Amino acid sequence: MYKVFFNQKPIVLTTNIPPIKEDSPFFYVKFTNKKFIVQVLKSKKVKMLYLYHPNEDKLFHYFFCIFKLVEAAGGLVRNLKTNHFLFIFRNKKWDLPKGRINKNEEVQKAAIREVEEETGVENLSITKSLNTTYHIFKRNRKYRLKKTFWYLMETNYSGELTPETKEGIEKAVWIDKKIIVSLKSEMYKNIDLVISNYFNK
Repeated sequence: MYKVFFNQKPIVLTTNIPPIKEDSPFFYVKFTNKKFIVQVLKSKKVKMLYLYHPNEDKLFHYFFCIFKLVEAAGGLVRNLKTNHFLFIFRNKKWDLPKGRINKNEEVQKAAIREVEEETGVENLSITKSLNTTYHIFKRNRKYRLKKTFWYLMETNYSGELTPETKEGIEKAVWIDKKIIVSLKSEMYKNIDLVISNYFNK
């Protein structure tokens, strides 16, 4: 089972038929399309949506045929000196730095580059892979699926952070682990997934 987010609402890709609920409909992925999925999720009566196929490979095949895939990479950065974590504030949400992977660019190099560009942090090193998230976004009037590879990064950087304002980033700040939990309601659901998976292990 995998979750894809659209405006904070999850689309659950599943090979098991879920219980039937009015606020959580399910559809056979083979017989859906982009317009239909978006229309259903925009309804105030719907909290989430299930897309079903008994075969996992076909489930993903049909879904990725519906939405054009864009790949991105980013990081959860821990400061070795303070044990604080790096966050950005954009579109009234606390977020993690990330960005699109360039053509022929290695995923890990893209992750480091994007974190540096969006926050001004330096001396980054990747320590391990985190989970991969999916969300649907709209650009140039078209809905696309963003797949983001996340990495845990470390740095001893103590210089000034410089948010990339041309990307709409208002703040880039170090946040204490104890405060992060209280900010979850102000985060995107896919960011909450990354945070929860890391801190709960």
